Amino acid sequence: MEKHILCLNSGSSSIKFALYRLGTGEELVVKGAIERIGLAGSWLWIQDGSGRRVTDRIQEFSTHGAAVKALLHDIMEENNLPSPDGVGHRVVHGGPEHTVHEVVTPELVFALRRFIPFAPLHMPAEILGIDAVSGQYPELGQVACFDTAFHRDIPEIARRLPMTRTLWHEGVFRYGFHGLSYEYIVAALGNDVRGRFIVAHLGNGASMAALRDGNSVDTTMGFTPTGGLMMGTRSGDLDPGILIYLMEEKGYDANQFNKLLNHRSGLLGVSGISSDMKTLLEKSASEPHAAQAIDMYCYHARKAIGALSAVLGGLDGLVFTGGIGERAAPVRAMICEGLGYLGIHVDREKNAQHDGIISPETSACTVRVIPTNEDMVIARHTRRLLFPGE
Repeated sequence: MEKHILCLNSGSSSIKFALYRLGTGEELVVKGAIERIGLAGSWLWIQDGSGRRVTDRIQEFSTHGAAVKALLHDIMEENNLPSPDGVGHRVVHGGPEHTVHEVVTPELVFALRRFIPFAPLHMPAEILGIDAVSGQYPELGQVACFDTAFHRDIPEIARRLPMTRTLWHEGVFRYGFHGLSYEYIVAALGNDVRGRFIVAHLGNGASMAALRDGNSVDTTMGFTPTGGLMMGTRSGDLDPGILIYLMEEKGYDANQFNKLLNHRSGLLGVSGISSDMKTLLEKSASEPHAAQAIDMYCYHARKAIGALSAVLGGLDGLVFTGGIGERAAPVRAMICEGLGYLGIHVDREKNAQHDGIISPETSACTVRVIPTNEDMVIARHTRRLLFPGE
């Protein structure tokens, strides 16, 4: 039976949304965002399934609740859209106990509140989104789709952090993130996923996962989405002694650490210009700091590919996805440079055209570019869990 599923990705001051029609096929009806919630100049934009912008205006939304109420009623009605049969939410962290996607219940929401310290940048807003839907439309079924679920079966040797066993039992270990994106890529690869793959999800947030026959065996992000690769505004992995130094010598507190590590580091921190890779590529010829930020980003990504290849014992495929991975051909080329010993080679013309396969036919390792679609994964699971057998 045909079902309309609304997918929500709630941020601290925004809600990104996508409405899908799932039946004999899978169709994007509309997608869009409500931005600057609770701030002056709130902004709503919507585009249809073909990418045509159908709504683009300033509209005040004082709270997430007000935004969700408008989205589920006024905005749907104004654009002659069908009411959703269910709502799926991207939830970054499931904690140690919630390792599969679940139907939202009061008990689940209570449990998620306990995990806010695990992902304080993401979890409060995501819980607000769930509460906003249940507050306005309590009869509407909801599903929480966890970014951590994809990595739930990585081996313990990869999951454990080299710290006391007491912390392990408290849930302090490697979780891994971007799981919805990796799950989509595995489905898109189909039978081609057999073997040893690295998937590089490169966007404002960035991570890589080592896959064996489509299953995650290790990943670069750890306990939080701050760890791993250098990102747009996040530092990635650091010597923990730096934090002790900043605390003892500079008087940093938790709030200052958060601002430094999550909002002022990465591409933005090194370049001093922007966290946007497109902007930095445009300025790299004239701005040495922009060029250095790009070089560092690619260096850390290249190093991670080497490390994950060692975990896999070789490499059969490399996939680029995410905003940077899908659209920044120079970055892909720079990351792959010098990885010939792994069988990684890039065809310059195919890469420039963003072909699906950008490696030469003779390469031992197939290098692909696959656009990700986390909303589609959310829609599929929401329909499956709310309407089993239909």
